[in-house]
Amino acid sequence: MKTALAKGLDVDDFAGRLSFFWAIGMNFYLEIAKMRAGRLLWAEAVRKEGGVDPKSLSLRAHCQTSGWSLAAQDVFNNVPRTMVEAMAAAGGQTQSLHTNALDEAIALPTDFSARIARNTQIVLAEESGITKVVDPLGGSYYVEALTSTLVEEAWKLIEEVGALGGMTKAVASGMPKQRIEQAAAAKQARIDRGEDVIVGVNKYELAQEDQLDTLEVDNHAVRDAQIARIKAVKAARDEAKCQAALAALAAGAKGGDNLLALAVEAARHRATLGEISDAMESVFGRYGTQPVPVTGVYGPAYAEDARYNQVLEGVEAVTRRLGRKPRLLVAKMGQDGHDRGANVIASAFTDMGFDVTSGPLFQTPEETVALALEKDVDAVGASSLAAGHKTLIPQLIGLLRDAGRPDIKVIAGGVIPPQDYDFLREAGVQGIYGPGSNVVECAADMLRLLGHNMPPVDA
Repeated sequence: MKTALAKGLDVDDFAGRLSFFWAIGMNFYLEIAKMRAGRLLWAEAVRKEGGVDPKSLSLRAHCQTSGWSLAAQDVFNNVPRTMVEAMAAAGGQTQSLHTNALDEAIALPTDFSARIARNTQIVLAEESGITKVVDPLGGSYYVEALTSTLVEEAWKLIEEVGALGGMTKAVASGMPKQRIEQAAAAKQARIDRGEDVIVGVNKYELAQEDQLDTLEVDNHAVRDAQIARIKAVKAARDEAKCQAALAALAAGAKGGDNLLALAVEAARHRATLGEISDAMESVFGRYGTQPVPVTGVYGPAYAEDARYNQVLEGVEAVTRRLGRKPRLLVAKMGQDGHDRGANVIASAFTDMGFDVTSGPLFQTPEETVALALEKDVDAVGASSLAAGHKTLIPQLIGLLRDAGRPDIKVIAGGVIPPQDYDFLREAGVQGIYGPGSNVVECAADMLRLLGHNMPPVDA
């Protein structure tokens, strides 16, 4: 909003066209209060800039039920989880809603699971009556108190970000990412200790899990089809006009022009997204970051835990044998920007005494291998969510062998269908840890891979 105002626009000319994208979690009343607090904060911010149009003062939000709250164990529990979150979004007056499918902690959705996700919304809209009431919990002492508290605490964060020079500078400082990772690591520690219940994961577990039919994606076929499509587009376009539009985009980047309009013009001449990005990169360079794991969050929660202390002793034993700490690279390869799980692992393993390097997002297998060799790691933990595990991870293993380092262990974590585990093991993956895995036991397994004789869980 401030950027648009700095360009000379009146707040009522554009504020009514802005909208937000929010995640909705399992704390039902808190999520409703969160949306109510957001609307109050937005209206106050617009009024401060002179906005008077009701459309400007009204916050519009699209909401998505949480992907993180979905479990890979006893997966049909994810249906009521999504319903709870969808009801919270509707109770908080969302303008539009995305409901996740029950199998998204295992694989990409099937038509079967996607239909249930869609029908969750239809049932709410057509049967529940929830859409017929505006702010149904307004006036509730509990929800009003939650809303007021969220407004006060949010303003403190907004002021903190403002003191750093705005959100762009705050992101560059690492502050928002660190706060998110601290909260994620603390939450995971509570789950692993059983303090926060996840039904079917750390309480009421099934003795035997039935295998779920999941969507199989042939990544090689998809990649080949996309390459063929891009080649066809390039062959059919007016190359001179396309290159002229890309040159204009690069020139506009230098001159501070409206890059959106120039990018749209390049797209009209069939420039690809990669070419449009490259044109701007030629001027701006590429933004990069080397994540640094947060520390001191996971460890204190486990200070009195016997199994955690066994792992600490194991790490110390491996450290004495190697003459240094065991080294782990946590890698995010491909176009998968979901890094919560990777950050939790990096934080927890750091607290347990491992020397952890967090790789940047969107690495190629070649870049991952280069970083693994540079850091001389003992293992690479490949975090996967977007169905790239059957292509990217085997490629990583092959490149490590080609580099003369087959001794570097490769483990995999994230959204991986159980029926793909054998494929990955045959490719050389030595440990696979899906959503819901206990992080302390993951570390114990890593120590076993590094040659330490860890005692069993009951010891």
